[in-house]
Amino acid sequence: MHDSSAQAPWLYLASQSPRRRELLAQWGWRVELLLPEADEDLHALEALEQARPHEAPARYVQRVTRLKLQAALPRLERRGWPPGPVLCADTTVALGRKIFGKPADAAHAVQILQSLAGQRHQVLTAVALAHQGQVWQALSRSTVEFAPWGAAEIERYVASGEPLGKAGAYAIQGRASQWIRRISGSHSGIVGLPAYETAQLLRAAGLAQP
Repeated sequence: MHDSSAQAPWLYLASQSPRRRELLAQWGWRVELLLPEADEDLHALEALEQARPHEAPARYVQRVTRLKLQAALPRLERRGWPPGPVLCADTTVALGRKIFGKPADAAHAVQILQSLAGQRHQVLTAVALAHQGQVWQALSRSTVEFAPWGAAEIERYVASGEPLGKAGAYAIQGRASQWIRRISGSHSGIVGLPAYETAQLLRAAGLAQP
């Protein structure tokens, strides 16, 4: 892991998403992953992502991000790692008030994409940063419009494996972009970590910019 005296700037990232790590690296940040330990209750962590009945998508994604951050902070103390800023984010896709998380399997991915095909939907990414006992939060909202997808096209896309593990069963930076007519908002937010909002949180926390 990083020595706290190593060249700044660096932060802990409490996310398994390689896309978030790649974005931070592009922006000049060095990242130490702060992921669950083997003995952590993974079922309890997965339960954090369960939506409550009638929960609005924006409220849902912000609540989940706060809970993930709260679950990550004790790991630093348990591991005895140097204190440092901890960043957490979560992305959800919403069609109206219906929330689409990560597909459970290929069949579920097909169902999600059939629902989104030919429609405009929202992509919401919440970001939370903890540093020196304080927490900052932000929310990015974007709109994505899909062209109509044929059943065979959806099946081929799902067979590629790309939709699995992605909110809304697609990755805008991948093959799905061929069916996206237009987007409005933050491209990086749709990928998983909004550049502007993340930079605002880091500045608010007084952290050095690359």
